[in-house]
Amino acid sequence: MRIDIITVLPELLESPLEHSIVGRARKKGIVEIHVHNLRKYGKGPRLQVDDYSYGGDAGMVLMVEPVYRMIEELKGEREYDEIIYMSPDGEQFDQNMANELSLKGNIIILCGHYKGVDHRIREHLVTREITVGDYVLSGGEIPAAIITDAVVRLLPGAITDETSALSDCYQDGLLSAPIYTRPAEFNGWKVPDVLLSGNPKLIREWQDEQAIARTRLLRPRLLED
Repeated sequence: MRIDIITVLPELLESPLEHSIVGRARKKGIVEIHVHNLRKYGKGPRLQVDDYSYGGDAGMVLMVEPVYRMIEELKGEREYDEIIYMSPDGEQFDQNMANELSLKGNIIILCGHYKGVDHRIREHLVTREITVGDYVLSGGEIPAAIITDAVVRLLPGAITDETSALSDCYQDGLLSAPIYTRPAEFNGWKVPDVLLSGNPKLIREWQDEQAIARTRLLRPRLLED
């Protein structure tokens, strides 16, 4: 899989993409991640990629030309399954979407910044708009890192025990059951007896009951869906 991220602040993505599961997956060759500085196509001595909006609204807007030229350069080298724009009013990112994107070959993620992007970019260049929540951040870099992390960890070989990702929250539409480790008792706080029973059937039944109960309490909309 290859992920190309377009941004005006590539330094914001350096650490999240170089460590932990994502960093190891890159070193293993499981995924290629390339961060592109949009200012490559900026104008003038300041490499300007933004301008004031028509209509007089406050805030700077990323211009269509540098984004177009960057995307066209990338598309000239390979085909892309998705060109994603990180937008506060896009589709809500969730585990199902992460699963879907993990099956793609090549994707571009465009990080908005400042007030946003020229709307012609959204109309003519991107194939999908995604948000990580109903709130506004300074730019799309952190959401792009979130999506990349959620997708890469699903790729075969990214996690040593691949069954771990399959038992994560939301994979079966439910929250996970509580998890415990050694010691079996600490400060008077005990691990549930069923988890110490060694009986896989009873343990699985308990986990299923707990997952449903926690989902009903904390994310009831998942049960409705």
